Amino acid sequence: MTKTPDMTAIFKDVMGSFPVDTAAMEGAFKTSATLNEKLSGVALTAVEKSTEVSSKWTKDTVAKMTEMAKAKSEPADYAKAMSDFASASAESAAEHMAAFAEIAKKVQMDTVELMMAAGKDIQEDATAAMKKASSDVQAATKKATAK
Repeated sequence: MTKTPDMTAIFKDVMGSFPVDTAAMEGAFKTSATLNEKLSGVALTAVEKSTEVSSKWTKDTVAKMTEMAKAKSEPADYAKAMSDFASASAESAAEHMAAFAEIAKKVQMDTVELMMAAGKDIQEDATAAMKKASSDVQAATKKATAK
């Protein structure tokens, strides 16, 4: 009777003939983890600064509203207080929006810088891994054909 070939053993032999470099995968993982850590740092710094700007804006607005809410002796004083509050709020909004824009610009610059550095590192790692893989495959091919 015909014996069915053991495909598991065949695949195991074939896969064993091709070397797998786990160091390249570990290096890629470490590079990725480092990049993620740096990007998280940029994001968290931006959140912290944005929160500070937002908090300051809120405190300024509350202080201006407190002044506006005070009792006045003349009805015209209420209109003037409201007008002063509106103009001060518009000025404050412009200042705080400019602060938010500066934070966003810094995040953008830091992110581009990190991505450029990471791209360079990844390119170097990929080139080294491809050279090693190519030489390993050539060696395995020579070894397989020499049998």
